[in-house]
Amino acid sequence: MYKSISIDELKGLIGRVNIIDIRDSYLFNNGNVPTSKNVPVNFLLFNPDNYMNKDTTYYIYCMYGIQSTKACQQLASKGYNVVNVTGGYNSYKN
Repeated sequence: MYKSISIDELKGLIGRVNIIDIRDSYLFNNGNVPTSKNVPVNFLLFNPDNYMNKDTTYYIYCMYGIQSTKACQQLASKGYNVVNVTGGYNSYKN
């Protein structure tokens, strides 16, 4: 099981939590949430151990919150501590 927070809630945590942007690199390079690390969704889901450990909580966002919801479901089922960021980057930039 995982929980979700809004992008506004995440704004107050920037610099204090691990944030992963699962969008493609070209989207990340055109704008992102400060301190976030870019790991495109296919890389993250194919081999999460390369990017995450199970003792740390990660806040996951995408463009609108759809892909991050699916990614969080899969990652949580594998034992990772993840938090879905609803609204995604689109909400952040607005």
